[in-house]
Amino acid sequence: MPQAKKQKEPVLNLDEEEYVRRAITAWFRRGGFDIPSQKSSVEEYEGKFYVELHKANRTLAVYRIRNDDMLKRLKRWPKEITIEAAYPWA
Repeated sequence: MPQAKKQKEPVLNLDEEEYVRRAITAWFRRGGFDIPSQKSSVEEYEGKFYVELHKANRTLAVYRIRNDDMLKRLKRWPKEITIEAAYPWA
């Protein structure tokens, strides 16, 4: 009888602050002019990690952390990870 494969626990190779710093750098290199707030953070959703950049109560950009630790900016992202989902009245 075949055994079920165990899912690996997703793990980050770097400190969360480093990923946020990289995302902010990418944001400004791409031409962003709003300054992301201290609320910017790393979120996990369905086994994948995302960096979400905030300003006040809105999302500026979301980057997915790939397996090789590179960031990829997303045009569309899971609504469950945004600050608007956490604070629907904002």
